[in-house]
Amino acid sequence: MSHDTWIHRIARVVVARPLAATSVSPNQLTTARLATALASAAAIGSGLSLWQDIGAGIFVASMILDRADGDLARLTGKTSAAGHRYDMIADGVANAVIFFGLGFGLRDSAFGLLAIPMGLAAGVAVAAILRMAMWAEDHKGARAAELPAFAGFDVDDLMVLVPLAVWFGELELLLKAAAIGAPLFAAFFYWHVRRRLAAFQAK
Repeated sequence: MSHDTWIHRIARVVVARPLAATSVSPNQLTTARLATALASAAAIGSGLSLWQDIGAGIFVASMILDRADGDLARLTGKTSAAGHRYDMIADGVANAVIFFGLGFGLRDSAFGLLAIPMGLAAGVAVAAILRMAMWAEDHKGARAAELPAFAGFDVDDLMVLVPLAVWFGELELLLKAAAIGAPLFAAFFYWHVRRRLAAFQAK
């Protein structure tokens, strides 16, 4: 993930810089990011429109906290391998559970109970992508599997589609796209990681 996307810039101004002079640690922000993602997944999983709208807002906050923890670490000189790993694990869990919640929340939709395994498929695929990124970094260092950003956005920014789908009433479309697209992207990312590692070994 890039360190200078539009969401990073917002997080830097709104969260990281104001907290740089406080005792708040990057790991505390990561924990808050994980907690807000879990709360968002529970709200979206309720299947109730009001709570889903609230959950979408909480998830936006979670995404901003996700970008802010790394910036806070860099601003305060508190970067560490353990903190980076915790951040990646939290990202994997957070992005997976939101799809679990989405599938559960749509159990009474046109998909019926099929929505639950659809959400599980998307969530597991997203978690697998983060696990592959960690595996690549374990072998070749930080950002070894990073995909390039484009126009101030990176692949992880696609998660903003979750709150947008909630607010625009397109949850079923999002679930269908995620259930198909996330496993396909996981397969592509596996190929990308293997290719990057092979290139490193050839040097």
